[in-house]
Amino acid sequence: MSTTRPVRVRLAVLLALQCAVVLVCVLATTLVAMSVQERSIRAATEERVLDVATSLVELDQVQSAVLLDTDAATAELQPLADVVAAASGVDYVVVTDARGIRLTHPNPAERGRSVSTDATAVLGGETFLGTETGTIGPSLRAKVPVRAADASVIGTASVGVLESEISGSYDEAVGGLLPWVAGSIVLGVILSGLLTAALRRRVRRLEADARELETQRRISGALRDQTHEFHTRLHVIRGLVAEGETGDALAYIGGLAPVASGLPIDDPALRALLEGLSAEHAGLRVDPASLVPRGVVDDDALTVIGNLVRNAAEAAGQGGHVDVLVLAGDERLTIDVADDGPGVAPADAARIFDRGVSSKAASGRGVGLDLVRRIAGTRGGSVTVGRSASGGARFTVELPAAGVRA
Repeated sequence: MSTTRPVRVRLAVLLALQCAVVLVCVLATTLVAMSVQERSIRAATEERVLDVATSLVELDQVQSAVLLDTDAATAELQPLADVVAAASGVDYVVVTDARGIRLTHPNPAERGRSVSTDATAVLGGETFLGTETGTIGPSLRAKVPVRAADASVIGTASVGVLESEISGSYDEAVGGLLPWVAGSIVLGVILSGLLTAALRRRVRRLEADARELETQRRISGALRDQTHEFHTRLHVIRGLVAEGETGDALAYIGGLAPVASGLPIDDPALRALLEGLSAEHAGLRVDPASLVPRGVVDDDALTVIGNLVRNAAEAAGQGGHVDVLVLAGDERLTIDVADDGPGVAPADAARIFDRGVSSKAASGRGVGLDLVRRIAGTRGGSVTVGRSASGGARFTVELPAAGVRA
């Protein structure tokens, strides 16, 4: 729990950072897109009003009408200005004579009056493109001189789009962009979450592998220590036997593995093993129905019995009982070991055979049942685990008899 929580915190921080990066990138991209969109709308509007104004002043009708008196010019040009404004989508078309008097205007009250903005430069032959504030408000406008056949300036044409209309077009474009921005943020957050989940699974696998390696390291260390101790004891026994001190050798062996006697088992190796285990665990009970002829039990079977009995004795604890039944047929050896301990939960029935898995806290555990399973698998036998009559665990191993392979 203590190692899992920091990992979860780190992954949560990583997810938050990823989401923050996604948010910053999307917002920055959105701001750039909005700025580009605004410039694009404004550039398109500038091009439109300039094209309309330039096309208008080139019309013969305009060039001839501006030379008429004000009323006649207005009557001639106002319908044309209305059609051009409606067709091109501009807000107004204003044509003036050489004095700057308006001949056309969307507001009839302004016709016949002087323009409200300075028209000196345009009447001097220059073209103006920019934003000015007139009688109907700020607008982006193009002012182009109207020239006679001899190129003299005889009037002006002003075409404009209100700034409020430009802002409306910009707002509409941004409104169409926002769903894509929101979708990008959501998609980025989802992808970040999936990436974090994948990293979390990877981290969990790495942690599990690390725990497994640490368990294997402890088991290996324990086995090395046990092997070293075993070799030392073998050297002592060999030295005593070589010196002819058989009595001392037997006494030394008895101190390492005290034995009891009187078990009615014909096979001497099995009898010696069970007597030694009986001395280690007073609650060991060997079923008198055990029928094992001499020479039937081999080293694999002895290893299986020894590991199962020790495992059961640890589960039963002080004062508990372990029941052992060994039956030998012509082709198969059956080993049944039951205890009155807490038993094995059905969900753990398969996991307890994994190396390193043990209910004991000490290191170096979790080897015995793995060894039993491997021996049974190698020999073509089977291992099953169930519940004993007293509520504890019952392990049943079926092995081919010595000399018989499945």
